[in-house]
Amino acid sequence: GQLQTAPAEPAPVDAQPIPEPPKRAALAPAVQTPAEPPPPPRRSAEPAPAPVETSTAAPQPPTEAEAEAEKKREEAAFASAAQSLRQALQDMPELAELSKNIIIDETPEGLRIQLVDQEGRSMFNQGAAQPNDRARVLLRAISKVINQLPNRISIYGHTSANLAGAKPESDWQLSATRADSSRKVLQGAGVDVDRVYQVSGKAASEPLYPDDPTLAGNRRIAIVLLREAPVLPANPGL
Repeated sequence: GQLQTAPAEPAPVDAQPIPEPPKRAALAPAVQTPAEPPPPPRRSAEPAPAPVETSTAAPQPPTEAEAEAEKKREEAAFASAAQSLRQALQDMPELAELSKNIIIDETPEGLRIQLVDQEGRSMFNQGAAQPNDRARVLLRAISKVINQLPNRISIYGHTSANLAGAKPESDWQLSATRADSSRKVLQGAGVDVDRVYQVSGKAASEPLYPDDPTLAGNRRIAIVLLREAPVLPANPGL
């Protein structure tokens, strides 16, 4: 018989080395950050202020009733002032004899107080621009009445035509200067400068006695408390 030989063993295979896993980079130590403080509790929203309503409407004119009430109030104030001046003229001996030189009336412009020349008793010496002593006494008495009311005042100077009926050109300047001199006396007696609205000279253009422009009574100073919105608070005593 034939001899059976054992099959040849396979040559050993060189063992392949197992690759090592790649080394991981070392991690930096974690930096601990301080914990943030918790947010403050949320405040409930405050209600927004209500919008201020502004009126764009034009101011309404006074009603007929309001205008009538204001007219009556003004008339009463004027009447009280006129009575106060008349009483002062009666109570003071130095004024009593001058009462005929004062004319008080109401005009569309306001309450008018006039210092009027009388024959032999003038308010200004002939051709002079400064009031004489009797005129100063009257002006100081009038200033007390003016200060009872809040109204502004206008002051007018008037002259008369000369005996020939002529109206000298220079009377415009003379009448204006006399009105301004009267203003200074009133302010010196306590009338506030802001009360004076107008000072003007009218020469002989508005005679008090149109039928005879040469009369002494045409020469005068007119002081008018105006019908208008006052510039000072009304006197609560009135």
